[in-house]
Amino acid sequence: MTNVFENYLSSTGGLTTEEINFSSQFFKPVQLKKGEFFICEDELCDHIGFIAGGGVKAYAIDEEGKENVTCFKFENEFVTSFPEFVAQEKSRRSVRTIEDTVIYRINYPDYRHLLGQVTAWNSVIRSVMEQEYSQKEQYLLNYNNKSAVDKYRHVLSSEPMLVRRIATQDLASYLGITQRSLTRAKGQIHRPGVL
Repeated sequence: MTNVFENYLSSTGGLTTEEINFSSQFFKPVQLKKGEFFICEDELCDHIGFIAGGGVKAYAIDEEGKENVTCFKFENEFVTSFPEFVAQEKSRRSVRTIEDTVIYRINYPDYRHLLGQVTAWNSVIRSVMEQEYSQKEQYLLNYNNKSAVDKYRHVLSSEPMLVRRIATQDLASYLGITQRSLTRAKGQIHRPGVL
C-alpha cells in the first residue's frame, strides 16, 4: 500500500496503525492513463477510490452531447459519485482522468465490511462527505451568477492549481462559460496593470 494513502489515514487521527494495516488490504491500486474512466455514467457505481497521484474530472453529458464538468479531484482526495455509490445505483455522471492517475479502489461489499469491522471509518467517510458538501457550496457561492472575469479571477486566487493542471475547455465547462469567454477573461486579467 502506498505511503500516500497510509499517511492520509494517519492524518485523520481516527485510525490506529493496526486499523490502517487492516484497511489497506481492501484498497487495490489502479493505474489509469490520461483520459481513462474511473466511473462511467449510466453504469452501477460500485466503488470508491483514493487518489494517490494524478487528477480526475467529474461530468455529465447534456442533451446536446456536451460535457458539463462539475468538479475536479486530485491527490489525497476520495472520488466516486457519492449518492449513487451509497444507494448502489447507476451513476449520473462520469469520472475520467485528466492526467495519468493512481487510485486505490475499494468495491462496495468490501467498503461495507470495512465499516462494520473498523468503526473509525465512519468518521473518515463522514469527513469526506462533509468536504464534498463544502466544495459544492463553495462552488455555488463563487461561480454562480458572476461574470467570466470574476470567475477566472476567483480561480486564480483560490484554486490556482486548476489553471496549471486543467485543459482550457474543461476549466471553461467547470466555470459555466465558453472557451472564448475564458480566453477573453484571461486576456483582460493578464493585461499589464490589471493584476
